[in-house]
Amino acid sequence: MNTASFIANRIAFNKQRSFSRFIIRLSIAATAISVAVMIVTLAFANGFQKKVSEKVFSFWGHIRIQAMAPYQYVVSEETPITANPALVAQIKKNPQVAVIQPFATRYAIVKTKDDLEGVLVKGVDSTYNFSNLKQFIQKGRPPRFSDSTYSREIMLSDYTAQQLKLDTGSRVLIYFIRPDNSLRPDRLTVTGIYKTGIEEYDKAFAIADLKLIRRLNDWDADQIGGYEVFLRDYKKIDTVANQLMQSPAMPEDWDAQSIKTFVPNIFDWLNMQDVTRNLLIVIMIIVAVINLITCLIILVLERMRMIGVLKAIGASDWTVQKIFLRHSLLITITGIVIGAVCALGLIFAQLKTGFIKLDESAYYLSEAAVAISAWEIIAICLSTFLVCLLVLLIPTYIVKKVQVVKAIHFR
Repeated sequence: MNTASFIANRIAFNKQRSFSRFIIRLSIAATAISVAVMIVTLAFANGFQKKVSEKVFSFWGHIRIQAMAPYQYVVSEETPITANPALVAQIKKNPQVAVIQPFATRYAIVKTKDDLEGVLVKGVDSTYNFSNLKQFIQKGRPPRFSDSTYSREIMLSDYTAQQLKLDTGSRVLIYFIRPDNSLRPDRLTVTGIYKTGIEEYDKAFAIADLKLIRRLNDWDADQIGGYEVFLRDYKKIDTVANQLMQSPAMPEDWDAQSIKTFVPNIFDWLNMQDVTRNLLIVIMIIVAVINLITCLIILVLERMRMIGVLKAIGASDWTVQKIFLRHSLLITITGIVIGAVCALGLIFAQLKTGFIKLDESAYYLSEAAVAISAWEIIAICLSTFLVCLLVLLIPTYIVKKVQVVKAIHFR
């Protein structure tokens, strides 16, 4: 092994110009690019899925509990249910549940002197945790609630505010269709403007007091549209939803569904990113492997006379194979290290500066998001190394076919 290491190092660090030196540099560059692309692809795919999912979850929670309504879309009114404190207490005992809060929605028309816009008012109460929405509030604050009467404050989306030329502090008329089909106007004050970047939300929703929804619908004081459940780990959505459905406290005509079932188009699109990501990673591994095999074959052919001499003085086939295998592994490791460093530099730059911008109307984000863990980086580097190691054993078998006399006279 010492002999093989010595010769491999001499070949690797030989400063004499040769065609193989150009091929070696090319192989290092190809390996580095492949590793960098794999790490960057994984980081951007993870970041994109995480940020878009967080936007959806922050607005609607992870699970919705409401009256059973098959094929109901997220942008729609709910069938009223009676608040169930016993069920809420039972749900809060689940270690995965972070927050549970009531809500209800109601269609309305927001009108100014010159314009009007249709919205779906989402009513919440004083127990609502606005910390999930803080990241979306561009101006002002959420509505404040009163114990005695309903709040006359409303938070509009940036889209609605621009359409109606409104700002925080503006007074607007909001018209609701009452159960008897009559129009009931209310004058509310815009206290906040939000923007999620998800068109389906920004064009549809406004946030106001749940008591206002009850008053307009002629509901009792304990009636709501449903409950939003926020989890500590979004990956446990389906598991917790099944647990809630099987709870003895859950009424038979109520349903607990993942928010994914209400907006499947967004999550189907996000899942497609996994296919693209995996395909790109496979292609990059293939590119790296092909380049290294080509490099090793060229190295063997260029050193054919050396192989003949070594075999002539008694070197075994495996000893000669180890020389080229070690040389190739040096190339592989160098390429992996350079690629990982370049990828991490790009990821860090994006985190600090956000220089890669996106069309928010198409991608729900104004800039590319990145998210990657140390174990994922290690997994990419280690898997690339192992795949290359196994594949590089193949071209070294050329050494076994070399005939000493022909190799010494090889030109």
